[in-house]
Amino acid sequence: MKKTFLLIILFAFYSVNAQNETGANPNQKNNEIRLNLIAPLSGAVEVNFERYLNKNSSLGISAFFVYDHTKDEDLNYYISPYYRYYLGKKYASGFFVEGFGMFTSIDGKKIYSPDRLTFTENKDVYDVALGAGLGYKLVTKKGLVFEANAGYGKLLFNADKTDHNVVAKYGLSIGYRF
Repeated sequence: MKKTFLLIILFAFYSVNAQNETGANPNQKNNEIRLNLIAPLSGAVEVNFERYLNKNSSLGISAFFVYDHTKDEDLNYYISPYYRYYLGKKYASGFFVEGFGMFTSIDGKKIYSPDRLTFTENKDVYDVALGAGLGYKLVTKKGLVFEANAGYGKLLFNADKTDHNVVAKYGLSIGYRF
């Protein structure tokens, strides 16, 4: 685990160094903030921040918090760092692939009564997940960003203490590049 983390850090520094060596445009906007427009439909809010390392890669973090547990009864929140590689010809846009990690809080396993009408819920479960995703990003000349993405991952440590063993990330987001 330590070796993987060290490799990710070294790759990030290498990418930043490579950007400086290629003479990147100093006026290029390298930061972006987005809001997921689908999350409120499930009683949640999701905010993303992304930093571009070069034309084809970026590092980011997303935070998802459920405020209405009547719509999403199992997930409480997650914090998810990610790395993206862009396949488009324009600067950090077009189709992309993503690898992500996730720290999440999920409701515990439900234990049903013999009549299957009522249940007792165990305490919340905290876990880490790893996954991959893909998506598409469109950026306007004024810096407005439109994004569609989907990702799928697997819980690593405490999946047996909850009713789930997978996590999903999906969204239609709008944002601004600065």
